[in-house]
Parts: sequence; C-alpha cells; structure tokens
Amino acid sequence: MIRFFWKLFFFNERCRLLQLSMLMLFVELTLIRWTAANIAFLSFYANFVLLASFLGMGVGFLRSTSARNSFHFSPMLLALVIFIVYQFSYTYKPRLNPLTDDLSYFATLFKDNLFPVHLSLPIVFIAVSIVMLTLAEGVARSFQKFAPLQAYRLEISGSLLGVLLFSLLSFLHATPLWWGVVMSVLFIALLSSEWRAHKLLAWLQVLSLVCMMIPLVKQSTAPDYLWSAYYKIQVQSYSHGRSVINVNGLPQQFIESVAQRKKYKPFYFYPYQHLAAPHDLDRVLVVGAGTGGDVAIALALGAKHVDAVEIDPMLYQLGKQLNPDRPYFDLRVSMYTGDGRAFLQQQHYLYDMIIFALPDSLMILPGQASLRLENYLFTLEGIKQVREHLKQNGVFTMYNYYRHKWIVDRYANTIMTVFGQAPCLNSGGERNLWLSVLTVSASPTAMQCNSPWQAVTEMSTTPSTDNHPFLYLKDKTISGDYIYFFLFVVLITLGAIKWVGGAGRAMTNHGDLFFMGAAFLLLETKSVTHFALLFGSTWLVNALVFFGVLFSIYIAIEVANRYTLLRPLFLYSLLLASLLLSWAVSDDFLLTLSLPLRFLSSIVLAFTPILVANLIFADRFRHASHSTDAFAANVLGAVLGGLLEYVSFITGYRSLLVLVAVLYTIAVIVLQWRSRVNTDLTIFSTK
Repeated sequence: MIRFFWKLFFFNERCRLLQLSMLMLFVELTLIRWTAANIAFLSFYANFVLLASFLGMGVGFLRSTSARNSFHFSPMLLALVIFIVYQFSYTYKPRLNPLTDDLSYFATLFKDNLFPVHLSLPIVFIAVSIVMLTLAEGVARSFQKFAPLQAYRLEISGSLLGVLLFSLLSFLHATPLWWGVVMSVLFIALLSSEWRAHKLLAWLQVLSLVCMMIPLVKQSTAPDYLWSAYYKIQVQSYSHGRSVINVNGLPQQFIESVAQRKKYKPFYFYPYQHLAAPHDLDRVLVVGAGTGGDVAIALALGAKHVDAVEIDPMLYQLGKQLNPDRPYFDLRVSMYTGDGRAFLQQQHYLYDMIIFALPDSLMILPGQASLRLENYLFTLEGIKQVREHLKQNGVFTMYNYYRHKWIVDRYANTIMTVFGQAPCLNSGGERNLWLSVLTVSASPTAMQCNSPWQAVTEMSTTPSTDNHPFLYLKDKTISGDYIYFFLFVVLITLGAIKWVGGAGRAMTNHGDLFFMGAAFLLLETKSVTHFALLFGSTWLVNALVFFGVLFSIYIAIEVANRYTLLRPLFLYSLLLASLLLSWAVSDDFLLTLSLPLRFLSSIVLAFTPILVANLIFADRFRHASHSTDAFAANVLGAVLGGLLEYVSFITGYRSLLVLVAVLYTIAVIVLQWRSRVNTDLTIFSTK
C-alpha cells in the first residue's frame, strides 16, 4: 500500500484525483465539526450534515458531464457556508439570578439565538449540499478518466488520507485555523494551474479562501476558546471568582470551590447526607469528573482515594489549571481519560460510592448514529455494571438537570430494576423537577432516606437498553419533527435529481447500487454503535472505525482487481451468513470476553460483512458502463440509508442488520431484473 501511494505522486491525473478525494472528505469532516460546534440544536439531528454531504456528492457525480465545471466555485461557496454557520452560532452568556446569586440556567437558553430551527436547518442543509456538489463534481470529472475500479481505488485512498489527517489534527487539539490551512493548501494545489488563464476567477478564489479563514481564525484566536477532539470549549468568568464552561455554545459545567458549591448548589452534598453512619469511603469512583468539582467534594467529605474518569482530556486540563481546590494535584486521586462505561468494563475495583456526576455530553457521535457520548452509561446493562463494582454496602448516586419528569422516572425505574429497591429522590419539587439526585444501595442498612422515589408503571419509564439506548426518547416512535425533516430531505433529493435531468435518468440503470448504498450506510452505523459500546464512545474509537471501514473498502477493491472470477451469488450468500452471525452473537456475550478476545471477535463480526459487501460492490462496479452515474447512485442510496437509520428509534440497533439484509436482497432482485433487459450486465455469469 505504501508503494502504491508513493507511485501516485509521479502521475499528475492520479495525484489530482487523490487530492480531490482527500479535499472532499476533509471538507465533509470539517463541516460536521463546524456546524455541531456553532449550531446547538443540531445535536437533535444526528446525521444532518452527513445526509446533506451525501446528497451533494451524489448530484455532483450526476452532473459531471455538464459543460460548466462548478468545482471552480467551491472556495466561494465553502466560504459562504462557513460564514453562514458562524452567523447562526449561539453562545450562552452567564446571567445571575438576583434571588440566589447563582446562574440562571435553562431560563435564558437560546434567548439570544435570532435564527429559529425551522429556518436555519433548511438553509444549512441546502448550503452544505451545494458545497459538496461542487467538490464532488471536481472529483467526478477526474474520476471518469480512469477505469471504474482504478478510479474507485484512488478515491478511497484520498478519503483515507483525509480521515488520517483530520484525526491527527483532532489528536493535537488543533483549532479551526488548521482546518482552514489544510483546505486552502489543497484548493491552491488543485486550482493554481488555471490561474494564469482565468485571472478574475483566480482573484475570486483567493479572496474566498481569505474570507473563509476569517471566522475560523476568529474562533481559533479568541482568548477564551479552546478546541478539544469533542467540543468548542469556552471559559467564561462570573461572580465571586467562579467560571462557567460552555461546550459548543451551551453551559455544561461550572468551576467553583467546595465552599461555593455548598452555598449555591447544595444538591452535590445530598448523596453523602443519605449515608448511614459510620460509612467509610475508602474508594470512590467519579464518572464525568470534568474540571474536578465532584472529586474535590468527595475528598473534602472523607474519601481516602478517588478514581476520576473524564472523556475529554481538555476538561481535565482546565480543572488542573482553574479549580481553586486543586483536586487533580491530590495524591489520593487517580485520573483516567476515557469513556465511563468502558472503564467499568475494563476495571475490577470495588467502590464504596460510585457517582455519575452530570455526564451530559450535549454531543452526538460525529457524523451519524443518534447516540450521545453518555448513552451507554445509563442503560439497564450499564447500571448492572455499576452494581457489580460496588461493595456490599456501596452506594450509587447520579444527579443532573432534567427538563421532564418522565426522564427522572426512567432513570429511577432503571435503578430500581437493578438494585431491587426504589432510589432516594431529591429534587427541587414539582415545579423544579429538572434538578434531581437519585441515590441507592443494594444494602438496606447502608442508607437513610426520607424521600424514596414513587414507582410508576407508564411505558415511558421503561429502562433503556444497550440495543435501544435512546435515553431521551419518551416512546419507541419517530417524532413529528423528524418526519418533517425526512420529507424535506426526500423533496430536496428528488428535486436535485430532476434538476440534473438526463443524468438522473441514467442513474436508474444502477438501482441495485442505490440499494447497496443504503444498506452499507446502515452497516456502517451499526459498526459505529457496536464499537462505541464495546470500547467506549470516544472520538478515537469513532475515528478508528471510520478508518477501518475505508480500509476494508480498499482491501475489497484490491481483491476484486486481482481476482476477476468472484461469484456474486456466493458473495451474497456469504454476506447474509456474516450478517446472521453478527445478529446472533449478542453484545452481552462480547462484553464478557477479555479485552484482546473481545477486540478480535468484534473486528471479525463487524468488518466481515463490510468487507464482503464491498467485494460485491467492487465486482459490480467493475461492469458499470458509466462509472460516475453508478457511483452517484450508490452515494444517493446512502441518503436513504441515513433516513432508515431512524428506524432504530423504534426497533433498536440490532434490527438494522435485518434491514441491511433486506436491502441487499432487494439489490440482488433489481440486478437480476436489469441483467435480463441489459445484456451488458453479465455479473451473474458462473464462468
């Protein structure tokens, strides 16, 4: 593979396609991060930018035969999108409640946002689609100069480089400035050869790149902004030396001393008040340790040792710098950077107290999967792991701000199901239920409680599970807001295909590739959630999964290129068998395995169907008479797959494998029908 990449730089056309593909993937990842960091409510629409990107790429490939090359306008349009998103950005401003001298939290949330959801969502979706259209058209015009499999190999190689580069920048906590630098360098390398012949266009392109950098630089150089691999982080000061930490524009946590927390937020101390005396705290676990406030309280109240788990290393660093009690410098504290559920799965310590300290990420897994970073912590299986890590008299507590009573009931019911008794509930009362503390122990003598949670039987309080980890979904249904979103995406997609005219009709010759694209997007989504559960919902796990998917595609291309006698019917049978195996082996079983064995097993179960699916696609793609139309059909199919992903709201993630099998079966049926009316399709020959 290294030899292949080395040879690329000696061939201009190959190098150009590689650079174009790298740019397209890098811009897609940049837009996903940039929009999530600046438009808070996008966290409710998990794959919003991803679907817009697929739509743009598909239409861009469809119109690659048109007379005018829209790729030349990519810098101008990209600069416009980045500016639009910057204008839509929301930043919480600290406001003090004059009665309590504390922050006014939910009451003013989104008050300063001048752009309503129903306006900004369509604008951003269309804008992202148009940008990706122009980039994809540039890729497609270079794509069609090669044989289908050769072009596909170059496109995937460029995408691999894009993922690696963006992941490296994430690892280094690079600011958006560096995203802009990478995109500008790639644009200049691709466009500069035409600048002498088109001087006016050249000036517009250079000016656009400069304009694109302005909002990126502005947020990168602001003194109170930091960028981790997860968030845009902002530190703001307010009264009495306290600070509020905003992530992606919303307040997530506060930096203040133990004394200040006791005065302004006494709920942090409620769990300790329920402990039956005497109760030694030899070892305490804090999940969601953040900037160290909960750790400092545990130490102040007698904990002899605290294990602190925080998923974002930058929040930990801020705690070291700014927390007035300096808990992370205490020798009694052991710090672990990573996912809380993964920590529980990998460690075997027993604790006197386990604290889930407001682990509300306010963030989805990047790109796809309607899953927040903390979802697997609060499932039925996750709480069972908590109980397994408690001593006989150990106590578990969790607290957060909730805007609906049914969410509190769901958590309480989950705890009661696992511990066998109702947790103690402390809240602000009927008019202030968004502040709740739940505390429980398996031992009746370990706690004293005067306010146990009252059990309910409503369906909305049914515990979430690892298969259906949607904590904030009241019922197993798809809400009306999502239905409107689906209709919008479908209408825009149909309108875009109709706009490209004849190329759209040509795409109907590749209906099987369309359904393959839908199935593969679901397969990729299942892999992301699968690895998030088994190894943690971290950015690194997510990046490695995407890299693994692209690398599997590359391997499939190489195999298909060298072995031309692959039998599609055999491959389809192998795919269905691998899907059945992945469905049959439960995540519960994999979680019982040792870490090395779990890793190897999950690789086989997740990537075998991905590899086989790509062998099928590569073998079919080799026979495509119009490679750009075929590729467009496959990418547009991913839009359908992205919409079908929301079926998991009703059925859970495991059922996506069944849906994948159905879609690939439809692809086989469509291909068989097309082969009867088109003698050029000889893919099912048994030679």
